Amino acid sequence: MLGDVPYSRSEIQELDGFIARMNAQPLAFVVHVGDIGTSAKTQGCSNAWIEARRTQFARIRHPFVLLPGDNEWTDCARHGMDPKARLARWRELFCVDVPGLALERQPGHCENLRWDAGGMAFIGLNVPGGGDPDLGDARMAATLEWLDESLAWAESRRARTIFVFMHADPRFERVGTKDAYARLRAVLRTHAAWYADRLVLVHGDLHTYRDDRPLPGLRRIEVWGSPIVSWLRIDAGGAHPRVDADW
Repeated sequence: MLGDVPYSRSEIQELDGFIARMNAQPLAFVVHVGDIGTSAKTQGCSNAWIEARRTQFARIRHPFVLLPGDNEWTDCARHGMDPKARLARWRELFCVDVPGLALERQPGHCENLRWDAGGMAFIGLNVPGGGDPDLGDARMAATLEWLDESLAWAESRRARTIFVFMHADPRFERVGTKDAYARLRAVLRTHAAWYADRLVLVHGDLHTYRDDRPLPGLRRIEVWGSPIVSWLRIDAGGAHPRVDADW
């Protein structure tokens, strides 16, 4: 798992190096939780930059899943660009079949997806980070519906562990506040109580590795991010997933 990279030419070179190291490992798949560049007009908001990242990620020999971050679409409004148009371009490039994974995608919102493997369920969501973006739109409502539906889908398969991937840090420390992530936190709190330690949230956004339990029944893993170019390996073969953070 990785996220929030690369943000510079030197990080592109570092990323190439650890793609080679990932390729040498027997991994089931690789997930990038979003922000494949800064929100600059020449990076995340640039067709040339995100197309180059698609070429770079194609070197990963394992099945690869990418989620959108704020730097690829919502933050592009700062440059006078249409965020929905930027998301549409992202979808054209990255809403593709992934050989080796039987992905199901949400109709009309192809970046929301799910799959199962090894008795576990994996759910990907488009929840952009970067602070307090406007999440009160129909797209976000559809995303939360997909989360509800996908958790029921995971339960029907009796998944022993359910992983939810997204870019945003939901700001769990903001207890009782009515910020943009409040509804998402409430949904996660309800599901965490129901699934009782079977639910694992993986996100990026703040660029700092964390492995904690911000809610009863919910384990949270945050991936490294720029300027640290690294990745996390999860061994989910046992009763409790183990994270190796030093690769």
